Amino acid sequence: METFLYYRKKEGLSSMTKSLTGFVHRISEQGLNVLSARVLQNGTVLAQWDLTRDERRLQHSVSKSFTCMAVGLAIAENKLSLETKLKDFFPQYAQETDDPALRPGELTLYNLLRMSSGHDAPPLWADERASLQEKDWVKYYMSLPLDRIPGETFTYSSGDTFVISALVQAAVGQTVRDYLTPRLFEPLGIHDVTWETSPLGVTLGCAGLSISNEELSRFGQMLLQKGSWQGQQLVPADWIDFVTRKHIDNQGSADWSQGYGCQFWMCTHEAYRADGAHGQLCVVIPGKNAVIAVNSEEDDIQGILDAVWAEILPLL
Repeated sequence: METFLYYRKKEGLSSMTKSLTGFVHRISEQGLNVLSARVLQNGTVLAQWDLTRDERRLQHSVSKSFTCMAVGLAIAENKLSLETKLKDFFPQYAQETDDPALRPGELTLYNLLRMSSGHDAPPLWADERASLQEKDWVKYYMSLPLDRIPGETFTYSSGDTFVISALVQAAVGQTVRDYLTPRLFEPLGIHDVTWETSPLGVTLGCAGLSISNEELSRFGQMLLQKGSWQGQQLVPADWIDFVTRKHIDNQGSADWSQGYGCQFWMCTHEAYRADGAHGQLCVVIPGKNAVIAVNSEEDDIQGILDAVWAEILPLL
């Protein structure tokens, strides 16, 4: 099986090692538990490093960015729109409130994509999912009152992304995993994908996708190429442009203060990223025509990004 769009040449091995030497030294010195790194530039694998070996690992919230691709495809097929409301596909769960602006059924797909659903305490975090008695998580989500008018304030919410996955499934008649398999995964050479589901079989969407770091780097290269892969347009280019730019402000510091797109984080250095807990990262730097993919078991994600900016970016 072809493992990448391009093959590495023997004469490139020394440069691949050299370009990650500083990065590996820095993460080792700081005790950052990075497991795998890939650097792509100009459509070529510039560098790769694995602590042991690259293998499929949970990508945690990087999964959200894959779910976002399913949304773009469903919109292109006229099965959803940014103004689709939860009540359009789940009218049985729509509840009346004194203030119509605070009705969960009125939430739009766009509200969910940019995580502005109006919850102070976002539903369906991992701990809550593990203990929730209600098996229909959409019903549970839509039973919760909103705390503020949607669309105004960013609050990071895995529940928002799960409901996006459920919306896609309701619109296209397939789970997000099954929908993406022939449209995205297989063209990228990512076969036999596993993705966790809800008790009712809805692709988790917000987390639960397991792929390798090299497979993640292919996803990043596809994003960099505006949805194109080996001459085939997998995802509409205008959708990639739309979701990977800033849509809402967020509070934080350094790379957590640059704003949020639609299931993507904005970065310093005019980059953007898919970002998962414990240091799963797919950083796209259009100005350098580069992709950096990292898999880790490390909670200091900013420390990993700092190492990327200090040790890899200057070599691009």
